[in-house]
Amino acid sequence: MPLSNLNKEQHQAAVCNSGYNLIISSAGTGKTSTIVARIAHLLNSGINPNDILLLTFTNKASAQMLSRIAKYFSDEIASSIFSGTFHSVSFKLLKKLDIKIILKQPNELKTLFKSIYEKRVFNNIDQKISPYDGGYLYDLYSLYLNSNNCEDFSSWLTIKSKEHKDYYLIYEDVIEEFNELKTQYGYVSFDDLLLLMLEYQKTSNFKFSEVLVDEYQDTNPLQNRLIDSFNTKSLFCVGDYDQSIYGFNGSDIGIISSFEKRYKDSTIYTLKKNYRSTKPILQLASRVIKNNSRIYQKQLEVIREEIIQQPKLLAFNELFEQYEHISNLISKSKTNHNNIAIIFRNNSTADGIEVNLRQYNILVSRKGGHSFFDSLEIKAILDIMTLILNCNDMMAFINILQYGKGIGKSISKELFDAFIKVGEGNLFDGLFNPDYSIKNPYANISRNSIQLGLFDDFIELGSLSKFKNSNFHESFLSNGVIKHPKLSLDGGEFLYSFYILMKSLKKIKYPSSMIDHIVKSQLFIKIKDIISRKRATQKDGSLNDTLLISAKNKIDSKVTLLKNLSKNYKHLSKFINSMLLGGSEISQANGVNLLTIHASKGLEFDEVYIIDLMEGRFPNKKLIAKGGSIEEERRLFYVAVTRAKDILYLSYAKYDKIKKIDFLPSQFLKEAGLIKSDSINTDKKNKK
Repeated sequence: MPLSNLNKEQHQAAVCNSGYNLIISSAGTGKTSTIVARIAHLLNSGINPNDILLLTFTNKASAQMLSRIAKYFSDEIASSIFSGTFHSVSFKLLKKLDIKIILKQPNELKTLFKSIYEKRVFNNIDQKISPYDGGYLYDLYSLYLNSNNCEDFSSWLTIKSKEHKDYYLIYEDVIEEFNELKTQYGYVSFDDLLLLMLEYQKTSNFKFSEVLVDEYQDTNPLQNRLIDSFNTKSLFCVGDYDQSIYGFNGSDIGIISSFEKRYKDSTIYTLKKNYRSTKPILQLASRVIKNNSRIYQKQLEVIREEIIQQPKLLAFNELFEQYEHISNLISKSKTNHNNIAIIFRNNSTADGIEVNLRQYNILVSRKGGHSFFDSLEIKAILDIMTLILNCNDMMAFINILQYGKGIGKSISKELFDAFIKVGEGNLFDGLFNPDYSIKNPYANISRNSIQLGLFDDFIELGSLSKFKNSNFHESFLSNGVIKHPKLSLDGGEFLYSFYILMKSLKKIKYPSSMIDHIVKSQLFIKIKDIISRKRATQKDGSLNDTLLISAKNKIDSKVTLLKNLSKNYKHLSKFINSMLLGGSEISQANGVNLLTIHASKGLEFDEVYIIDLMEGRFPNKKLIAKGGSIEEERRLFYVAVTRAKDILYLSYAKYDKIKKIDFLPSQFLKEAGLIKSDSINTDKKNKK
């Protein structure tokens, strides 16, 4: 049983009395085992699995814990435990209430937000400072939702940037229209899921015997309000204040530090035994993190007695010399490449090291950058499938039709509105069974406003003569929607290929079969060609045939992966929702792991390289200036170092010859005792 394998501290925490319990679990001290053991203890105590709620920060973490529970109990019991991320749990609970919502990815909603923002006029305001751009305003609004407790947006923004005061009314107007449009189409963001859940908790009041929270140090005020809304008499929160690294996303270290004050008669347990790292690695991490304020006192004990290798500092005269030397080291390393990680503070670092690794024919698995689900080809397939699930999904329609030559986002929106009009509120009826009596579906659709800058009304419809030599079905040609005055022959053919595909997909049931059908369609072949050509076009505008073949092959590989993922699903709705909620956690490659520090959280590796440890880069002074802190940068360093089990390299460079920038070594190297005064301990002998 899970409890029999615990040390004394873990066991004491796992079997603690019901109530408000906080477990301080530092890196490598076995927090997952402790949480699994706690759930086992609850089940052994007669608690119904349906009355247990497990909140994690990734669906992967939740799945791993439940798989361990299933080993000791059963699949049925494990699957009865309500578990997942804050967002996925909220989504499931809202579905239980039969709330009709359409979950949208942040990048899609940001596009919608920017399209609204760009219609606003700012140049009539005499200000020395420019307004925020639409993308940054969207991110600010998301941060507001996650980090705010009760203030309105303008009041919250006043604390952040008083100098933007004259723009507040316009900002709020953009947000108001954005929220109205989301409501109109039933769209919800990940933030909206939590806000909706909080609202419905007032009347539905889901209750659990115990709520367990993993990575508690990274909760933000919105998530904390959701935890409290369950009004449970027993909380089991596991976290480590030294690993609180999501301040940029609104996480508040004050939540874990104020636990005792907020919950009367609470108990704090501390897990001190580190099973992951060797003593020298852990000592280095501890020397640095002790410079932060101690919220709860702790003194880690190293269980591993062997010393594989002392941590090594590598110093280089030039930035790319660093990348080349590390790639060479890895090429000679005896460590399995899947167990090697290169960790960095900024994504811009990844390109340089990846290029050098590939020159040594070293496979690379890059995480923490662009998600597999952010790739245009995967988004296109999922958007097509989304329309089968909900034909009136405006954003999915626009995302697909914008690929048509001469169409773009604005005409796509006009086509959508016209189809809805001739279909009496239903896109598919507008496509396949339109009201032919409506001769001009564009009449009075668009409105004109100086402030919003919207399009002028159409004066006259286009001619159908441009389509006379096409192979369009007569019913399609008779639809007034295709008389859009700006719809070219190429655009019409693209729209027709969409029409043919959607008609055939309505007869297909399983997600995997649907993907097969989509990738063979004329519509996707055209989209694939457009994406590939864009990726293969060089700076001088010429098309590189080798890159074109490579781009198409990469698209085929991603499509194969998506199809493999879909084989586990029989229902389209479950497949789409799973891809949206857990897609960013799915990895597709083997090899040396290239990771941002945030992406490395919760992972461990035999051999770790922490690179670009220069002042300005790490700690990142730009982010500190924008509201971050040296304390959070130090916690990021602590997290990076404690990913290493056996071997740790830390490296920095003195100069970037491309940007012509001089660097000083990171202050964290000095705090770690690796740099003293002007002398530098280095493993690199052949300095120039």
